[in-house]
Amino acid sequence: MTKPQSVAKPRKNLFHQLFNQPYLLLVLTSLFWGGNMVAGKLAVDDIEPTSLIAGRFALGFLIILPFAWPHLKKDLPKLIKNFWLLGFYGAVGFSGFNLFLYLGAKHTTAVNGAIEQASIPMMVMLANFVLFKQRAYPLQLLGVVLTLIGVIYVATAGNPMRLARMDINIGDGLILIACLIYASYSVCLRYRPTVHWMTFLAVTFFFATLGALFYQLFLGGWPAFVAGIPKITPLGWLLVIYTGLFPSILSQLFYARGVELIGANRASLFINALPLFGAVLSVIIIGEALQSYHFIAAIFIISGITMAEYAVRTAKKKEALAAAAMAAKEQDDERK
Repeated sequence: MTKPQSVAKPRKNLFHQLFNQPYLLLVLTSLFWGGNMVAGKLAVDDIEPTSLIAGRFALGFLIILPFAWPHLKKDLPKLIKNFWLLGFYGAVGFSGFNLFLYLGAKHTTAVNGAIEQASIPMMVMLANFVLFKQRAYPLQLLGVVLTLIGVIYVATAGNPMRLARMDINIGDGLILIACLIYASYSVCLRYRPTVHWMTFLAVTFFFATLGALFYQLFLGGWPAFVAGIPKITPLGWLLVIYTGLFPSILSQLFYARGVELIGANRASLFINALPLFGAVLSVIIIGEALQSYHFIAAIFIISGITMAEYAVRTAKKKEALAAAAMAAKEQDDERK
């Protein structure tokens, strides 16, 4: 009697494996976003913020559209139903965030801007607690407080008393507004319609492009926008390509998938890795100098990440053990 031949299981491709690794996805997200802050600083004399935003998202839209087209047709009813929500994701969450980020880069260092984005998890957690009564653990809250201290230390150049006098650099203030915008986007991702990820990116990139053009009306009108295009330097066009591919397509995809896999609170904590990547890239590419208060802030921020993530993972493990014990007890009761 011959043994039946075993059927080989199909191997999952590398992209599929990557797409199911939330921690790797979120680390890469922070790396690419760290590069986005550096790009914003490099763009100051080479391309206007609205041109960079419109260019990067238009490029992202054109790249992904051919792949997204079959899914767009299938998801059309959901797109129509969630028209305004998708418009918010693109025009506000993507375009609005980057507008304030790039405007802030004109007045502060890329190192500061990178570190200040660590305030996003605190804002996300606070919003989830206030609006949705989502549970927050004591050690997790302590981690957020430590992160907030680190952000304040950077925004005030190592002198927190400046906060009481509202003596904050305008660039740092603009970047904190950008953080508030992105925190709102992160929280609202819970309402993201169940459409294909290519559909989501294509539609939101389209709205982000429209948003950048809309913001230009208030910053200088169409004549200034059209006149600024010929003034874009080769470096400016390279920044459009970089931001269109990495912070736009890959980062947004990876972050949305990370939120889907482990939740907004835990996923947003990885944004705190952005200061490290942003600072390193700023030193290597731009040549910015690290100050002593940057290192002090980094200690607070890294400690905050560690505490908050440990709190969530420990609590989840306890809840899983408790659920397993309860299920075992119910089975024992049924046998009796």
